[in-house]
Amino acid sequence: MSEQAEYAIVVDSVSKVFEMQQDRRSTFKERFVRGKARGSKQTFRALSDVSFKIKKGTTFGLIGHNGSGKSTMLKILAGVYRPSNGSVAVSDKVDALLELGAGFHGELTGRENIFLNGAILGRSRKQIEDTLDWIIDFADIGDFIDQPVKVYSSGMTVRLGFAVAVAIKPRVLIVDEIIAVGDEEFQRKCFDYMRELRDSGTTIALVTHSLSLAQEMCDEVVWLDHGEVQMIGSADETVTAYLEAVNAKEARNRAAQAVDELDEFPEDDSYKLNQGNGDCRMTRVEFLNAVGEVVPFATTGEKTTIRVYVRAKKDLHDVELGLAFSTDGGVTIAGPNSRANGRLYSLYAGEETFVDYTMDPIRIQPGRFWITTCFVRDGLMFDYSDRKTELVVRGGRVMDEPGLVTLPSGSWSRRAGIAAEGDN
Repeated sequence: MSEQAEYAIVVDSVSKVFEMQQDRRSTFKERFVRGKARGSKQTFRALSDVSFKIKKGTTFGLIGHNGSGKSTMLKILAGVYRPSNGSVAVSDKVDALLELGAGFHGELTGRENIFLNGAILGRSRKQIEDTLDWIIDFADIGDFIDQPVKVYSSGMTVRLGFAVAVAIKPRVLIVDEIIAVGDEEFQRKCFDYMRELRDSGTTIALVTHSLSLAQEMCDEVVWLDHGEVQMIGSADETVTAYLEAVNAKEARNRAAQAVDELDEFPEDDSYKLNQGNGDCRMTRVEFLNAVGEVVPFATTGEKTTIRVYVRAKKDLHDVELGLAFSTDGGVTIAGPNSRANGRLYSLYAGEETFVDYTMDPIRIQPGRFWITTCFVRDGLMFDYSDRKTELVVRGGRVMDEPGLVTLPSGSWSRRAGIAAEGDN
């Protein structure tokens, strides 16, 4: 099979450079008063030697941080921009969802704009008339269809723009993340329709910041960073690699911003508010990864150790350490304690010691939580630090299940059973 027959889009060594004038004289008056512009031209390289191929009938994702070149790449694929270097070959006509409603006229009604926008997209009048009822039904904006577009909300404009753009089932569809401004119901409707297009053989190139969506919908994904390709591969592999890089960058930033803890017994006002008699005080908490390195956050599914440091004012024995993990809203999701595992500790006056609690793996889902620590013996409370420690949990991959925690693997029935007559 030839490359032209197998691939819908072939991007070969594409670069895009923009020129930026620092000091512009855009009007005759400015040029007369201020003279000829003297500012030097600067260039900005949005894309550098980008290459990839998209097979016909597949969904291809572009991911990366803001400013990585994703939207620029889509505009080149759609023919809005021309590459500064390299080439793009497309096997069929491209329909692009880049700025929905950009061709609408504010003074015209939604119905009139369907014909105007359809004409801009290259549709014949017959094609527009044949799809008119479908467009109005899909947009679902009610009587506003006969009102001027200038009174539409942004969400209504997106609804109508999307419906017009996809009314004629495209062979190649380019989608920027403009659908995200719609409400939840319409987003689901859009993505359900895009799945129908994919199943019917439409080739889709999709920019999204939703990694779960990229993993669910895309066959392959390219990861761009500052205009350069970092990785091309399956959705699972590429999204996981991107998440690992984001986590590593956050870890470096958090480490650089960390303030060294004082190595003295804390006596500030925050600790005076603690409950307990003060015979010992929690001084700090650290998080360790699987190899014992101190990390700024935990990662779901990986081994994590919570190290609680404590300093005692006098010798204490048979001390129990309890932990509580809470949400921002104060909901406690877990409360492990050392006594339940048969562990009690001795603390000695003047020494800072630590107690480790290890989860292998940690089953808390990504998010921000708070840790409460409590040192107690037989009901006598020495120190109770209520939600003093922030616990940030990140995902090393896109999570497969919703919720605050990941349950241990359960077992599912091998097949669906048939309910007996009369069962509810």
